Amino acid sequence: MIFPKFLKEGDKIGVTALSNGCSKDVDIKRFDNGKKKLESKGYPVIFTDNVFKADDKGRSSHGKTRAKELELLIKDERVKAIISAKGGDYLCEMLEYTDFEAIKNNPKWIQGFSDNTGVLFPLTTKYDIATIYGNNFGDFGMEPWQECVESSLDMLCGKKQRQDSFDYHESEFHDHISGLEGYFPDEKVYWKNARGEEKIEVKGRIIGGCLDVLLNLVGTKYEDALGFCERYKNDGIIWYLESFALGSEALMMGLWQLRIIGWFKYAKAIVFGRPMFYESFSETSYEEAVMTRLADLDIPIILDADIGHKGPQFSIVNGAMATIGSTGGKGYLIQEFY
Repeated sequence: MIFPKFLKEGDKIGVTALSNGCSKDVDIKRFDNGKKKLESKGYPVIFTDNVFKADDKGRSSHGKTRAKELELLIKDERVKAIISAKGGDYLCEMLEYTDFEAIKNNPKWIQGFSDNTGVLFPLTTKYDIATIYGNNFGDFGMEPWQECVESSLDMLCGKKQRQDSFDYHESEFHDHISGLEGYFPDEKVYWKNARGEEKIEVKGRIIGGCLDVLLNLVGTKYEDALGFCERYKNDGIIWYLESFALGSEALMMGLWQLRIIGWFKYAKAIVFGRPMFYESFSETSYEEAVMTRLADLDIPIILDADIGHKGPQFSIVNGAMATIGSTGGKGYLIQEFY
């Protein structure tokens, strides 16, 4: 596994819009504050042109343009890490134009979540380059920074290995009014061991992302989950998955698909984040949907972990050796870089 060099003071961070960008005044204010905050800590920030562009169809720019602007940051020797501006729905449109060999020849940390799974997952499963599933750049614009954001920067600097579950999380999506808002933690965090285990602790190589995106990548040339699992089978695989808007039916069919394909062959545990939007025409709970498909795998399954769209969230290093534990509704993640 290739771990890019961690940031040191004075290194530049590049920000580009791999999926959607931002054009609203409130978002621009947030991004400007994120730049100010990072630069005050010693990390200059470069924005590519598409960061402050967003068309009415949910794209920052044409897929070819997005790929080109990522490539510019990859080849810019001043830039040591890249953070995606936002999520969205159409990152896949840039994949056919992306120069993955250029990234392989000059690996840098690339961070983001949600739709950014579309770049992170290929880089780790096909090219063995560690990536970070964590805060998009907008989160760095909150004032003041909350623990999750501080941890995100610490991870990029190689200062963070252990993360502990938070006390509260957001229960729903919130629009920004001032642009500087932090999270709205109004619901108690409670990690659930799906089989009722008193304690779970497991170690393996961690990989995953947004399930909505992963299901679109399956079977394309932009993923090699089976190859990744074979290469690291002696470590065992810890999968983390979180969904944005999959209903119970789509969730169950998606998990069936991944299981039949063989993604979970060497799994030592599967950890699910908190779903953002979840509906069921059959009155099936999220837990029921998961366990209907995965119960007989005979491995630990954890639900409602601090991963994904209902912040705050962990920063997860795809490809790292990870130890994850869950006891009494609280959890932790320790990541090692080898």
